[in-house]
Amino acid sequence: MEPVRTCVGCRARAPRSSLLRVVADGSVLVRDERAILPGRGAWVHETDACVGKALARRAFVRALRVSGPLDTQTFESTLQRNG
Repeated sequence: MEPVRTCVGCRARAPRSSLLRVVADGSVLVRDERAILPGRGAWVHETDACVGKALARRAFVRALRVSGPLDTQTFESTLQRNG
């Protein structure tokens, strides 16, 4: 049985393999494609709708328990290039 995670964008539960793990590297939001980077991770569907909702609601900041603002520019640009 595959682990289930909750998308921080739409709040729907989904199998881990269908979600993208995101971590904070300092104050920069980073994709964790292989889900092996150290630290706390947040899971999100790799769609514009879910990522947009998560960014608008500041869900990544809360889920990753980061004290200050996150730089999401790099994350958003890599998401647009890949999808």
